[in-house]
Amino acid sequence: MASILARHDFSATLSCLLVQGDITAEYVDAIVNAANSRLQHGGGIAGAIVRRGGSAIQEESDAWVRAHGEVAHAHPAVTGAGSLPCRAVIHAVGPVWGAGDEEKKLRAAVMGALAEADARGFASIAVPAVSTGVFGFPKARAAAVILQAVADFAAGHPASSLEEIRVTILDDPTLAVFREEFNNRWK
Repeated sequence: MASILARHDFSATLSCLLVQGDITAEYVDAIVNAANSRLQHGGGIAGAIVRRGGSAIQEESDAWVRAHGEVAHAHPAVTGAGSLPCRAVIHAVGPVWGAGDEEKKLRAAVMGALAEADARGFASIAVPAVSTGVFGFPKARAAAVILQAVADFAAGHPASSLEEIRVTILDDPTLAVFREEFNNRWK
């Protein structure tokens, strides 16, 4: 079961929550998958999403790549959610650490996912610690970039359909880093 650890209200209609929990169990309109550009969901969050949501997510991802090519950082792919409790999966491609322009690419991935959710009229979204797993992005830098992207999205989209942006993290070490950044930024 997810636990809300911190909350920041950007306005009367949009909040950011820091949540400890399994993103695949979030009851939101969409969850963000920390994806690779070919949408091959083998390990990490991507693998967990397919294991819990079913093979339909991988099949839709394969069809998306056949139709559109590889996914760009700023332009995520969207698929159905299979048997997950959300309505859609937004596949955001974060950068591999060491590839160059990592912070810019991570910001683009998060902003693209939030913009896609808004364009679809979604009210709630859960975002993981994109790129901090096998892609090797340092957790503290990722926390700063991701939370700043959320703040920038909120400031730039006052009429957004989004009401709740949940930064959902399962593991304690990553959660501790994000909690420190959240509290330094908004407490």
